[in-house]
Amino acid sequence: MLDNGRRTSKGRARGGAGTTSGRGVYVGQASIAPRSRADARIADYLERQARRVRTTPPGTCPLVVLLSMVQAAAAQTCGKCVSCRDGLPRLAALLERLVACEADEKDLEDVRALADTVRATSDCAIGYEAATALLDGLEDFADEVKSHLQARACAAGVGQTVPCETLCPAHVDVPAYIALVAEGRYAEAVNVVRRDNPFPTACSFVCEHPCEQRCRRTLLDAPVNIRGIKRFAVDGAPADQVPPPVRGADTGRTVAVVGGGPSGLSCAYFLGLMGHRVTVFEAREQLGGMMRYGIPAYRFPRERLDEDVRGILNAGGITARCGMAVGEREMRDVAGTYDAVYVAIGAQAGKWLDLPGADAEGVYSAVELLGFIGDGDYPDFTGKRVVVVGGGNVAMDCARTAVRAGASEVSVAYRRRREDMTALPAEVESAVAEGVELMELEAPVRIDVDAFGRCTALVTQPQMIGPVRAGRPAPVAAGKPERRMAADVVLIAVGQDVVSAPFEAFGMKAARGRFLADDGLAAEGQAHVFVGGDCQTGPSTVIRAIAAGKVAARAIDGFLGYCHKLPGDGEAPAAWPNDRTPKGRVELAERPARERKRDFEGVECGMSREEVIQECGRCLRCDQFGCGATEEGRVQHA
Repeated sequence: MLDNGRRTSKGRARGGAGTTSGRGVYVGQASIAPRSRADARIADYLERQARRVRTTPPGTCPLVVLLSMVQAAAAQTCGKCVSCRDGLPRLAALLERLVACEADEKDLEDVRALADTVRATSDCAIGYEAATALLDGLEDFADEVKSHLQARACAAGVGQTVPCETLCPAHVDVPAYIALVAEGRYAEAVNVVRRDNPFPTACSFVCEHPCEQRCRRTLLDAPVNIRGIKRFAVDGAPADQVPPPVRGADTGRTVAVVGGGPSGLSCAYFLGLMGHRVTVFEAREQLGGMMRYGIPAYRFPRERLDEDVRGILNAGGITARCGMAVGEREMRDVAGTYDAVYVAIGAQAGKWLDLPGADAEGVYSAVELLGFIGDGDYPDFTGKRVVVVGGGNVAMDCARTAVRAGASEVSVAYRRRREDMTALPAEVESAVAEGVELMELEAPVRIDVDAFGRCTALVTQPQMIGPVRAGRPAPVAAGKPERRMAADVVLIAVGQDVVSAPFEAFGMKAARGRFLADDGLAAEGQAHVFVGGDCQTGPSTVIRAIAAGKVAARAIDGFLGYCHKLPGDGEAPAAWPNDRTPKGRVELAERPARERKRDFEGVECGMSREEVIQECGRCLRCDQFGCGATEEGRVQHA
């Protein structure tokens, strides 16, 4: 064999066939087979491990999570770096002592010192990233570390619970209503939901389903489609046709709720069932808040929202006064008249961009546009070119609305990448299917205006993605020329603000436009005023607003001198043995894009009976198997 004119010796390298060059360099035999035939199979097991990580149960000790990370890193080390090869197993051993509550302060010092060394001297990310994550975790979970060192036990709150119930902000008994749906007992299923959430219909259409995030079914295949099952229940038993629980004895106490959105109405519902007399003040002509004035009808048909609203009012003891805006003077009157007040005004003012030309004709706030639609005033964009600025669900709502309003072209300009969008992936995919063009990494610079004061184009500066900040890669200007997007209409969808000024003038405290409150939602500095929902947290989801209303109702009931138990009906049927056969997840389909984009009718199609039976059968009944069967596994959250 010749190598640069030199004859090389024949031979076999250790471990397989091959040759060695005259310089002692091994030349492997050419092959299409992977070097390690186990790699293909390892990928399958890594996917299993990834699913296990994704389903880490809520309530897991944080130090156990850190230990598992270090152990995984120790198994990955190549052995070249001594600090990584020897340091990671040593770190794992020390952490095992900490997890077992056997460590002392000296052990903790050793962990930090060794982790610093591994981070500083490892050549690759296997070592230094593992050490960095460990050091970050020791800081993030300092209370847990302290508890293990001093109390010799995990801190309060550590202990596995039923994942779907725990991760639902309202803590709905998900396994119970899934089992009831499987048996065809839809009205009972609706009442199980309403024990904690009086908007079963709303959450079957627009909930972001955090309950599915750590569903244990993921260990086998994929999370149960919990939202889809709830949709089937309310289709079979509309919320306004299911009698609410019997209202408690009248207490004679009065509560004012300022804001008729999901948080305010949830609070009113529970307080009404407790026997209190509730008056809801709503500035708009109809109840529903941003569910009516911020979510288009094609996503959540108005008649379905009305079912929930009527179901809430049917609880009794609730009076709704629509078209009653509450400002400083009105707030003083309300606070002086009622025994308690709950402020849940939401975040209904659209944020604006400080751009040249932003005041031109044809430039609108997304919140303003969707608000008009909520009252049935639909825009006519026939033949117009529409550009939406933003990357959240509201931006997608505006883009899909513009398509239905007859726009000839609809584009979304977003300064980050598609994968960085806060909009639900399904919403983005649906918008693209309807013809919306996504313009990624485009930061608005100005809006061009013609001689008549009308917008003609959105001008953007192309971006490149940069370092991660606040959990997302931050964009920076790229060395590319500006882009001009012709536009007759520009819709600004970059966030929402709270109209806090009138309430601050009344005396409520706020920071950055958000009202301040304690964990029980008592307004800071106010004796009998409570506050919750988007106006306290900033813009969030419907289910989180509902959860705030539930917490506020409990807190107000206690403030009034009572301790009512939240009423509700329905019990979970007995569990059948788990179906352990891997199955595909049933997804909710949408009407064909070519049809649905022509109207504002509902786009989502519910499950068939056969589909819902299969999906219900995938539930592993964590409420009766595993931790759910223990006293600690069933937590009364609120």
